[in-house]
Amino acid sequence: MKKFLMIVVVVAMLTALIAAPVMAAGKNGPSGKSNVGHVYLYEKNPTDWTIVEDGAWGKYNYKLSGEGELTEVSGVFNGHGLDADVDYSLIYYPEIAPNPWPAEGLPITVIGNGIANEEGDVHITGTAVIGVADTQPETGDYIGLTGDKIWLVLSSDLTGSVMTGWTPGEYLFESALINAG
Repeated sequence: MKKFLMIVVVVAMLTALIAAPVMAAGKNGPSGKSNVGHVYLYEKNPTDWTIVEDGAWGKYNYKLSGEGELTEVSGVFNGHGLDADVDYSLIYYPEIAPNPWPAEGLPITVIGNGIANEEGDVHITGTAVIGVADTQPETGDYIGLTGDKIWLVLSSDLTGSVMTGWTPGEYLFESALINAG
């Protein structure tokens, strides 16, 4: 009986160790009808937009407030596995058709920026007016959805509110839209 109980305890502990990281990742987006949520950002392969295994990643915990054109986003972003001593900007990107990315000169909104430390971690806080949800893509992962993208980009690729560079292999991209309508 003692041996059986010991086996049950060991199996339970192993199950908890395996399940805990999966449960901790959680689901993207707001909690229920709350205006508080989170979104994961991942390093993606720019040739097919798949997530890079063991690549850089981050989590943005955000809160939406206000309405319509005065909608604001505020929150905390923590990124990991980034290049040390590089200045990054967390941006809000309103994907407005037919312009598929802000590299074509579409203005973006900088939420905040920070420099990755020697371990490749960055901590960014900020608040920005983002207005109403814009994205209504006809192709891709977000067909039929309304919302907007949060990206982590190289600050050197920005001039004010315009992306003047395009280095997608160095960015973190959203895994879900925010500001969903």
